Amino acid sequence: MSKHPPRIRILVQNGAMLIRDGLSFTFYMCHPHAEVASAVMRSLEVYIQAVGGHHVLSRYSHEAAGWMELGAADWTELRKELLNPRSANIQLADVSSRENRYRFVYRGKPPSGSVFADEPGAVCAVSFWLPTEYLEEHGPGHVRELAMELAAPLPFCSGHTGLSLNCETDLVGVKREVFELSSRYPGMDIPDPSLSSLRIGTRVRGASWLTFLGHPVLRELGGAAGLRSRLHSPGTTVQEMEGERAVITLGPKPEAGDAARGDVLPAYRELAHVLEPWLFQEPRASEEVRRWERRFLD
Repeated sequence: MSKHPPRIRILVQNGAMLIRDGLSFTFYMCHPHAEVASAVMRSLEVYIQAVGGHHVLSRYSHEAAGWMELGAADWTELRKELLNPRSANIQLADVSSRENRYRFVYRGKPPSGSVFADEPGAVCAVSFWLPTEYLEEHGPGHVRELAMELAAPLPFCSGHTGLSLNCETDLVGVKREVFELSSRYPGMDIPDPSLSSLRIGTRVRGASWLTFLGHPVLRELGGAAGLRSRLHSPGTTVQEMEGERAVITLGPKPEAGDAARGDVLPAYRELAHVLEPWLFQEPRASEEVRRWERRFLD
């Protein structure tokens, strides 16, 4: 690759990784968990193969006990948990908490009448993390192909793939640090599917290197052809996908941008303005969150 993504490695005193540059792939589905669980499982298997096998994801986040080791025999139970028809809440990570390279997060929308199920805009959300070293080793073409494979089984309303500031946003001090970084690097996402899955509905989180659109936004934009007619930046493409879905690609590789050097990512800004009527805005958002949501609009 001709330009290296920004190296961001912020550690705590014990050496554990607090924030690191990475990649994230996130998809939102308005269907209840029971209707998407098997599709999420297929995407998870694609991800596991891409990262090198089940052993890479060797930690499991248990709500009561915190992070636990995940052995080979535990995967059978994990599959049962994911395919439970009622709901699922699963988070897997790589073996070393000091690296924070790989992660799988899934929040399944429970049946109507359950806790959070009737929250306006509640959806199922799934997210996958990779380190930027994966991009450097395999190239952006391979990463795009992986994103397409992950997306293929999912009945998404929207989704996005690109560079990101991978971190635990609920840890003390992380949000302030990560918003400062994102103000300089607007192309780096702040992945937070656990919160967005409660409210995003059919709206779109923002413009990314790869922005996935499904029903109803794509139809309201006039389909893939209507979307193409509105986007004119060099290198931007719109590819139709099966099931009235499409993916917009902003150039040959993901970009971070750099506001300090005047690199404000014009293709990302163009797409954000096209999508503005459908963009998600966090209710009761803080000023810093609102600035981040509008980073390509103002």
